[in-house]
Formats: sequence, C-alpha cells, structure tokens
Amino acid sequence: MKRIGILTSGGDCSGMNAAIRAAARTALRMNIEMVGFRKGYLGLMKGDCLTLDNKAVSGILHRGGTFLQSARSPEFRTPEGQQQALAILKELGVEGLVVLGGDGSLTGALALHRLGFPVVGIPASIDNDIPYTDMAIGVDTALNNIIYSVDCIKDTASSHARAFVIEVMGRNSGYLASIAAIATGAEYALVPERAYNLTEICQQLRARYEEGRDNAIIIVAEGAGHAQEVADSIKDAIGFETRVTVLGHYQRGGAPTVFDRLLASRFGKKAVELLVSGTSGIMVGLSCNSMLATPLEDVIRGEKRPQDEVLRLAEVLGI
Repeated sequence: MKRIGILTSGGDCSGMNAAIRAAARTALRMNIEMVGFRKGYLGLMKGDCLTLDNKAVSGILHRGGTFLQSARSPEFRTPEGQQQALAILKELGVEGLVVLGGDGSLTGALALHRLGFPVVGIPASIDNDIPYTDMAIGVDTALNNIIYSVDCIKDTASSHARAFVIEVMGRNSGYLASIAAIATGAEYALVPERAYNLTEICQQLRARYEEGRDNAIIIVAEGAGHAQEVADSIKDAIGFETRVTVLGHYQRGGAPTVFDRLLASRFGKKAVELLVSGTSGIMVGLSCNSMLATPLEDVIRGEKRPQDEVLRLAEVLGI
C-alpha cells in the first residue's frame, strides 16, 4: 500500500487523536502516506482530506475529541452514497481505510468491506457497548470525568443534607453508571440491564434518613430513565431535599487518561499493520490486555458481553 486513509465518525471521545497520531506515525515508518478525512463519512464522500505527516499529528496527543472532527452522514448509508465514497477513494489513490467509531461507524466500515474495499475498524465509544473488546477508546476518560463530578457533588450533598440524582450517558448500556457508582460509593445505580422499583428505592432512602444518614447519590444511565423524572418521583417520599445534575456531553471531553492514550495508540498501530499485511474487514479489540482482531460481521451481529460480574459486585457493595 502507498496511501491509507483514516476517519473518525459518530460520537467523539477522548483518545481519538492518540489513535490518529499512532496510525499516521506507523504508516510513515513504513513509507506509506496517511490522509485524514474531515467530518467522518461526510468528508469522505466529498473528498475533504488532509495529509497526515509528522507535523500534522504533532501536539494532538493530549487533546480530547478528534481534530479531524466528526459528523453524521445519512447519505453514506445509501448504496449510492457508498459507491460515491468508493469512487472518491479510488480517485485519491487511497488503498485502505481505518475507521474509528461506535456501532454505526463500524457498520459503515462493514459496508465498504462488502464492496471489496480494505478497511479496519477501531472501537471508540464511551458507553463501552461494542462487542469483542474489553474496552473501547474514551471509556476510561469518561469514567474519570464522571467520578470527579460525583465526588464534588457528594461534598455538597453532605453539606446540605440532600439527595442528588445524577444522569450519565448510556443509552443501551449501564456500564458507566454501574462502574461510577461502585467507584464513588453511590447508593444506587439505575441501569437499562436491570429493572428497578422506585417505590422500593424510596422506602430504602426513607429508612436511611431515619437511621441518620441524611444524603444520597443515585446515578442514572440515560437509557434507564431521566434524572428529573426519577427525582420528581422520590422527592416527596424521603426526608431530605432532592437535586438533579445531568452531566451530558461533559463526559465525552477532556484530556485523555494514560489508559486511553495507550489503548488508542496500540489500536492505531495495530490497525495500520493489519491493513498493510492484507488483513481487512476486521475490528481491532482488547482482550485480556492483548490485541484481538474480529471480523466486522461478527462485531455488528454480536452483543456486548453482559456486565453480570459488575452488577453482582454493585449488589454485594449495597448499590
């Protein structure tokens, strides 16, 4: 290969820049040119790209988000859009593509693979809901952001004898909520994977208040309910005031942690090596701290392994 492309698609997350940097530097050491497409598949369809030489990827390792930017592209989901993308890749002389993103982004990578174009995917999603990888890029940084926020809120909850309902991201996965609850000592984590009874929760909170514990933290994954609705349901049933904090997109930004910088760098390096070796149509993943390559077909069809162990730990710890 003489030229490889890379793009970031879907939701951004910290660590994407580290993966881009590692992929570009790996390609350059192999005397391969790397180009980055701006704004994901949208930029790919327009041929909007820049050359990723050493200067272009210098000074981005510590930055959150993606300097290539990201965007949704409904047009790319169509057969006509995919053919247009293929024509652009051929016109630019790009012989392989690295795609960073979540389920939707990897589905797009699979579409290109089925059309015969070499592609390797890298999992990047703070929800940690992508199959065949223990961790995706961005998860660890998001968790650290959440934990810092909850620790701060816990101080004021204690000072003012209040209950705080904190909403975190997690549309179909309660990974962030459950891990954050364990790490911060929250009283409850409401997650999509487990049904919960607000009446029972209110009774338990009331019992806590009568025992003299006058504050509480309830962490809610967005897919399990809305924080304000949960707070409204419990505010009249317990003995202390209730407040709501929705962390929102704060969770997705910020300088990546050491773990995310290292993981992203490993993914970026491995993705380029696989493309150059002739291996494509796969996603790079992490399994027991080793690099794993899984066919995109299996990734898209698969389900993220259940977080039973995490949920059992939460239950044992009284969450």
